[in-house]
Amino acid sequence: MNSLNRLFGRPQNSSNVAKNRLRQTLLHDRANLSPGKMDNLRADLALVISRYVEIDQERMNIALTDANRQSCLTAQVPVIGAVPK
Repeated sequence: MNSLNRLFGRPQNSSNVAKNRLRQTLLHDRANLSPGKMDNLRADLALVISRYVEIDQERMNIALTDANRQSCLTAQVPVIGAVPK
């Protein structure tokens, strides 16, 4: 239901926002990734993906998520088109 609320723009209450922030903090701690390392990872991924397709780096989103008690790196990379030759 939480994702539906975000999808349709319904505001979240402060307890859910705090819970999500705590979850993200714990995921980053478990993976031992500092904000600086996440920024470097984002830049490296953008560089590699850009070799094959043109992407919108401003809208690119890299995050750690929790799936079945396992930390997962998820990337949302808007593709503009093929790389011009």
